[in-house]
Amino acid sequence: MGMNNWIKTGLCATAFAFAANAAAAEGAKIFVVGGKPDDPFWGIVKKGAEDAGIVVEAQGGSVTWLGPQNYDNLGVDAAELIRQAIDQGADGIVAPDWVPEAMDPAFNAVRDAGIPFIVYNAGGIEAADRLGAMNYVGAVDYKAGVAGGEYVAEHGAKRGVCVNSLPGAANIEDYCRGFADGLANKGATGDVLPLPATAEGNVTAVAQAIRAYLLQNPDIDAAFATANLDAVGIVQGIAQAGKAGQVQLCGINFDEAILSQIQAGTQACAVDQQGYQQGFYAVSILNGWINYGLNIPTREILTGPGVVDASNIDATLAGAKAGTR
Repeated sequence: MGMNNWIKTGLCATAFAFAANAAAAEGAKIFVVGGKPDDPFWGIVKKGAEDAGIVVEAQGGSVTWLGPQNYDNLGVDAAELIRQAIDQGADGIVAPDWVPEAMDPAFNAVRDAGIPFIVYNAGGIEAADRLGAMNYVGAVDYKAGVAGGEYVAEHGAKRGVCVNSLPGAANIEDYCRGFADGLANKGATGDVLPLPATAEGNVTAVAQAIRAYLLQNPDIDAAFATANLDAVGIVQGIAQAGKAGQVQLCGINFDEAILSQIQAGTQACAVDQQGYQQGFYAVSILNGWINYGLNIPTREILTGPGVVDASNIDATLAGAKAGTR
């Protein structure tokens, strides 16, 4: 659904306008659903949302962050957080569409309540259109995977594996599908190593899994990580398998630890989706709409992909030290 159609959508538009007028007097109560508290990537997204929240608070509003304690039941837990935001009187909601079959009913409840919302991080403009959201802010996960696959293939990889520690999460599945297609675009092949959801962020579990996989599949010469801490575990697993310098690693997102791996040459690249921008722009756009009826006519605001490797590592480190990259 285009922005003009969205604005003209009968009762929903009337409800949105009422919410905007009410919030303008008191400031906007914005709720942001994101990842768990100790997830490095989501800490960066949270900082972006909080920095945008400085303006929200100056205008009398608030930004409340909601995240699951773990990823064991991601879709159901995230849907419950969205419903909590509704129950707590949200004027606007920002949330990813990680697992559509579990989360779309909660998004539909947001729309039916007349609360404006933005889909960010996962789901793409397709989810925003399907659900009736104002916009999508984030990267296209499939394209990020393609960028990683093409990069390692251009640097000599013939067979790669995507380590999926959150099977069933739509964005993670898209990363792996894109990685395989990126390899195929350059004449290489790709596999997927699915792990239990409890392995996501567990460095030791990921290291053990990739070590065993590499020993069983000696022709693997590239790996792809779908989470920050997974990349740290994969580097350890590659070393434990005696494959250091023989298996390229690329991954989604980065922090100072991953940038250090790129500096040291143990990781070839990271695909940047600029999580800080996702949190910052999603909150800012929603706040402007709720308070003043402002909107950004560009639908689908892309924050990636971009590749960080040895050629631009120094320029990226400053942002990481500031907590914005």
